[in-house]
Amino acid sequence: MGCRMTPPPTPSPRLLALRWLFIATQAAALAACGGGSADAPGDPAPSPSPSPSPSPSPSPSPSPSPTPPPPPSSDPADASVAGTVTTPNPTLQNLTVEWAFTGDANANAVVNVRHRPVGSSSWSTGAPLRRVDAGSTGGFSWATRHSGSVFDLQPGTTYEVELNLVDPDGGSATRSVTVATRAVPQPLAGGAVKAVTPATFNSVMAGAQPGDILELGAGTYASPAVEKDGTAARPLVIRAAAGAAAGSVVIGGDLTLIGRQHLQLRGLTVNGRIRINQSLGIAVVGNTVNAQASINDGNGIVMLSPSEDCYIADNTVIGTTAWNEAAFGTNGDNRGEGILVNGPGHVVMNNRVRGFRDGISTTELSEASRQYGIDIVNNDISETADDAIEADYCFHNCRVMRNRITNTFTAISSQPSLGGPTWFIRNVVYNAAYVAFKLHNTSYGDVLLHNTVVKNGDAFSSYPGVPIYHLYSRNNLFIGGTGGTWAGYSSGTGRVINLAYVDVATASMDHDALGSTLGSFDAWLGSTRTSTLAALRAQTSEKNAVQVDLGTFAASIPFPALPTTLFAVPDLRLRAGGGAVDVGQVLPGINDGYAGTKPDAGAYELGAALPVYGPRL
Repeated sequence: MGCRMTPPPTPSPRLLALRWLFIATQAAALAACGGGSADAPGDPAPSPSPSPSPSPSPSPSPSPSPTPPPPPSSDPADASVAGTVTTPNPTLQNLTVEWAFTGDANANAVVNVRHRPVGSSSWSTGAPLRRVDAGSTGGFSWATRHSGSVFDLQPGTTYEVELNLVDPDGGSATRSVTVATRAVPQPLAGGAVKAVTPATFNSVMAGAQPGDILELGAGTYASPAVEKDGTAARPLVIRAAAGAAAGSVVIGGDLTLIGRQHLQLRGLTVNGRIRINQSLGIAVVGNTVNAQASINDGNGIVMLSPSEDCYIADNTVIGTTAWNEAAFGTNGDNRGEGILVNGPGHVVMNNRVRGFRDGISTTELSEASRQYGIDIVNNDISETADDAIEADYCFHNCRVMRNRITNTFTAISSQPSLGGPTWFIRNVVYNAAYVAFKLHNTSYGDVLLHNTVVKNGDAFSSYPGVPIYHLYSRNNLFIGGTGGTWAGYSSGTGRVINLAYVDVATASMDHDALGSTLGSFDAWLGSTRTSTLAALRAQTSEKNAVQVDLGTFAASIPFPALPTTLFAVPDLRLRAGGGAVDVGQVLPGINDGYAGTKPDAGAYELGAALPVYGPRL
């Protein structure tokens, strides 16, 4: 599909495969993807004896030239057999791409990606798909395939996506698919506007038609019954009247949508809960939700059964959980899910969420249903007593990107990822009492790229008690320091890495910027313990790690030694000439457009504008 130049005579498939593999060598590591327990207080093992301060970190050596590919295998089982390409549940800005295959027993095939808007002659390079081997964990299983996402596209645009499977042992193939991103939900232009009061809500709702815009006047609407649908082209809209004062259109109690389609809720103040069950194409935009402890455990916007392709954006969601140590953890004095989704294709973006047990969550355990193609992006989350973002039981291609998290017990949970890839990209975490990433319950396929973390205790840590498989980490910035025990959970002793349970045979970690305010550089990765940067580089996959401290930031950043403090949101942008600048690895489709000689470590590229966190309205 699309225009192609007339090629010269076609080389043999084997020669084409070798050429593509040579081009793809530097992307192959990113494509290698693939099966802890509940939260357990404490460090997984005793601290090592004190280590000497490290010598100044040397500059990373230049990346080597690509190594020529090995000769093809003669084993027929090593050749790929390409299957079906699927692109389920596109979102507004991202696409999910899966390509089934068999064969490739030696796991050396790579799928390169490029894309362009239909009608354009200019291609963009995407992130290579990641190999996911069949496995199971947490009561779920998955099949072997290549899987990944095409990131940061334009809404409402049709794209041509070209996939090149490169296997030097045979079976190389090219597939081209056409897929459209979803448009930003909007009321129907010219839709009939119908005035509503608390007294007339039921009668106006009874006569509502697809495309109608029900404008609610000031007053309190007690748990109104919404019993009509819109269509994809003609959504039914319920919104605050244009002239109504902010906060004057109030929903008292539950606002429940069960089995509804293509409805939009806009500009309302809900003193209670919005519940969305078994629904399709719901948009919840620009509302204020004040959760009530007495109403359904203090939840905000929740899906208690699966829905599909919903858009939850620009809302302010306020819970009732106080920020103190007694509230910390699964068993703390806390309540409520700020935003809870279940099912595929949801977009949760630019919300302000604070004061809950968990800020933004996917559904856990056996109730999780088809949780893939979900975007959790650009949200501003604080004061969450368990998890700020709980991306548990993501099937694949949940994309947790560009969120800002301040004052939380655990920043981001993935317990577990069900094969992956589960993406965590350019998130900013300040003051996580326990861990920044909780990779528990035998998690498979977590991908951590360009995140920035400043916390007490161990910097880059997770204590699951069971293996973490197929962890992929690049270009992150982690700073820890003096630790403690909070609500019975140890945050560690200030190691730069404490990942004793990572399965190093399937993990790939490199180009991370690491530091501790203690001035030491103790690390624990798998069974390997090191105490200097040089030793970490020599003995682990972190060949290009660098050592940083709080001076890497342009602003003066207080170290969050006492996590129960209600810290203000800091500015964690980098300082020119600091240790995190120009030290990252180039990741096609992830960090295109970097400004220096190399990408920077952490969430912010030097000189780039800050993302918009929280509501845009």
